Amino acid sequence: MSERTPERPSYIVLREVGKGRYELVGEVRRRPGLTARAARAQAVHDASPGGVMPGETYAAILRSEWRIAFDL
Repeated sequence: MSERTPERPSYIVLREVGKGRYELVGEVRRRPGLTARAARAQAVHDASPGGVMPGETYAAILRSEWRIAFDL
């Protein structure tokens, strides 16, 4: 019997491209030692290679929640 190594938490990062419309920016690992809010903000910065521009709206969703949302 093989044992699976637990996956480290990661975030799916999305950028708003229109009212109620988002595009996938990327998936990044959650940085340990940060509060949830700080970890989400860091995930947005890590996923945005060109940097975050003023006025842009992003969402960072835990990968485990992302998968659950599609498990209907």
